[in-house]
Amino acid sequence: MNSDTFTLFAIPLTLLYMSALACIYRILLTYRTTQGAIAWIISLIALPYIAVPLFVLFGRYRFGGYTKARRMGNKALSSLLDQFEGQTTSIPAPDQENFGDELQVLCKLSRQPFTSGNACTLLKDGAATFEALFQAMEDATHYILLEFYIVRSDKVGNRIKSILEQKLAQGVDVWLLYDDIGSLTLSKRWLNELADAGAHVASFGKGNIRRRRFQINFRNHRKLLVCDGRIGFVGGINLGDEYLGTAMDQEPWRDTHCRIEGPAVTGLQLAWLEDWNWASDIHPDLNWSPVSTPPGEEKVLILPTGPADTWETCTLFFLNSINNARSRVWIASPYFVPDFQIMNALQLAALRGVDVRILIPEKSDSPLIRVAAYSYLIHASQTGIGIYQYQPGFMHQKVVLVDDRYAAVGTANLDNRSMRLNFEITAINTSARFIQEVDTMLKDDLRHCRLMTESDYQNRSLLFRLWCHTVRLLAPLL
Repeated sequence: MNSDTFTLFAIPLTLLYMSALACIYRILLTYRTTQGAIAWIISLIALPYIAVPLFVLFGRYRFGGYTKARRMGNKALSSLLDQFEGQTTSIPAPDQENFGDELQVLCKLSRQPFTSGNACTLLKDGAATFEALFQAMEDATHYILLEFYIVRSDKVGNRIKSILEQKLAQGVDVWLLYDDIGSLTLSKRWLNELADAGAHVASFGKGNIRRRRFQINFRNHRKLLVCDGRIGFVGGINLGDEYLGTAMDQEPWRDTHCRIEGPAVTGLQLAWLEDWNWASDIHPDLNWSPVSTPPGEEKVLILPTGPADTWETCTLFFLNSINNARSRVWIASPYFVPDFQIMNALQLAALRGVDVRILIPEKSDSPLIRVAAYSYLIHASQTGIGIYQYQPGFMHQKVVLVDDRYAAVGTANLDNRSMRLNFEITAINTSARFIQEVDTMLKDDLRHCRLMTESDYQNRSLLFRLWCHTVRLLAPLL
């Protein structure tokens, strides 16, 4: 081999391993899980030509630039965040030890306070949710803020677009933020027609060219709507026909949303504005004045979580809820691939006598995640954790019920993506009336569930059991 040939191979190889070392350096400074860090390091050393590009695309642990854009891009937004974060709300519960402390942890995670004087309506399916969404948009007089992971140009999507175009013609401002990966099938024509009608439209991943980075593994999984700063919606429902059962004659998806009226809507609006500020340089003029007459008496906290936060806020929310449960913790999630700390917390809760129930779908839009759930059955059964498979249709709701003390409705799943990679949002409500509604709803869901047992795993073939654990190894990527 002559010197020219040697140089031809040596230079790219040296650059490749220098890139691998740079990736390893970043991992050692920023890793969140030991298992993930070790797996990346071994891959980068053994197969750098494959691992380096994969790490660039999928290996980031933090969503870079978001916090800086949030705080530096808009001084008015920064002031609003500081002002709202500094508020305090009394949460009296003299008969329940440490209840206030537990909720204050949630306030610190969200950088928002619990607000009093709210009225919340539990929306238990797609039909009820879309009816409420349509009505709120039709009644809007100043502006409409939308943020959805999935927007489809189907019957539901076209109805939404029609309403928005009518409101734009009436002088109402419309601001739409969508996730470009989740809304990959959304037609350009749909977006262009809405923009041509006067709407402000931005993609979370592509909206601000200056801030684009190799961060395609992150998703904005939030689903929220705010009308005039007075009425807000949050929950698991995206804008698509599947929630009505009209897509390809399938059964309707079982999901839950929540309508909020009152000062907690400010929290939804702030979360939307932070995301919009990342995606666009155009800053809307919104209503921040307090509600003069509170519409209700419920205390509500809006908890935005995501990979730009200093801590793993979504993980800490679930750990806080599970570890502080005294009598029960019921969690409905379409995707059940918990990491070791979440699974250990669930086991400890069950061992101390807490009624731990996990509701997951029997039918799933993710076959891999469905298979991975079987690998948890032995540890769950041995400690008394009940895993229930919802039978009719696909259950897509994300609901948490802790004792009779608070209920949460939002977008976060019990999987690695929600814990570490997705921007999520959850509404937490301490009202006895709302908690009872969630209790009734979940009990009705449980009547349509089948309790899984250890035999559901043990009686399957060896090949199936090996496949379950193989898929579980991919949990950080699912």
